[in-house]
Amino acid sequence: MTLQAAVLWEAGQDWKIEDLVLDAPKYGEVKVELAASGLCHSDEHVRDGSVPVGLLPFIGGHEGAGIVTEIGPGVTSVEVGDHVALGFIPACGRCRACANGQSSICDLGAHLLEGYQVSDGTARHHVRGQDAGIQCLLGTFAPQTVVNEASCVKITNDIPLDKAALVGCGVTTGWGSAVYAAGVSAGETVVILGMGGVGCGAVQGAALAGARHVVVVDPSPFKREQAKIFGATHTAASIDEALPLVNDLTWGALADKVLITIDVANGAIIAPAMSLVAKGGVCVHVSVGDITQTDVSLSLFDLTAMRKTLKGAWFGNANIRFDIPHLLRLYMEGQLKLDEMITRTYTLDQVNDGYEAMRNAENVRGLILY
Repeated sequence: MTLQAAVLWEAGQDWKIEDLVLDAPKYGEVKVELAASGLCHSDEHVRDGSVPVGLLPFIGGHEGAGIVTEIGPGVTSVEVGDHVALGFIPACGRCRACANGQSSICDLGAHLLEGYQVSDGTARHHVRGQDAGIQCLLGTFAPQTVVNEASCVKITNDIPLDKAALVGCGVTTGWGSAVYAAGVSAGETVVILGMGGVGCGAVQGAALAGARHVVVVDPSPFKREQAKIFGATHTAASIDEALPLVNDLTWGALADKVLITIDVANGAIIAPAMSLVAKGGVCVHVSVGDITQTDVSLSLFDLTAMRKTLKGAWFGNANIRFDIPHLLRLYMEGQLKLDEMITRTYTLDQVNDGYEAMRNAENVRGLILY
């Protein structure tokens, strides 16, 4: 069988379907036959050039799950035949961050956009006779891939693999941003800015944490309607529309927690987002944008005098080895909605259609099925 992959040759171009030559796994590596890949906005950031990568051609995709078909020397945590979900943040378990409980910023994450294998700095993926980089050390825009053991999380065989793909990035990032980074507590008022895959996870995390009000702000009528399925109690089309709503809901106190999960991060949204935050409240910035952008609009007096907190979260401050199995058990027990997140499914050669639908706010999450 000839393998194919969705490949980026140059920033600003569409993904192109190319024949893929895949090497056997080397030390510490695993070959996985994938069932599905999520279409996350982070791959769009790579495609449009706002997040540059180290090696072109580049195979996209970083939300995937499948079955282990081959293991390299030294692999101990999985065996051939195991079902695995791939975490977009590897967790080595040995670096300073992992050792102190911050595996979402594992030292191996420094290599996410380089494209090579972290084991030896070489490639296992080849296109048109050239080494090809892989997104987030995974490259799930292909039906098979080779990844480091640090990115593999073994899951039970009863979990549908197409749903398991979703927790490798977006769902867990949103969930963790609400539950861990923001620390949402029962009875609180939470505002979530942006209702994509990450925002959907954040809504569910806030609702299951017991938030009294979960207000979703998104300009898309479709996404505002979808938000109610996942636990939103109120919606608004803009921050200007949300401000009087939140003011009324809280008798003037405003939101305990605000999460920024918009599609493209920009510094201009910080001040308006902070205007929704109550005294002593927290705003968590989750979104990714142009890495060269450094300008932020923010009232420093408001930040200080109102004792507000503005913080960043990466992968929702989650841990792939605990949170991926944890969220999948919640799904299997009917507490976490994953089926409902998948607006449309696509074949690999429809990957550009999936991203067009995402850009047009027609999907909560698109999914490639293999």
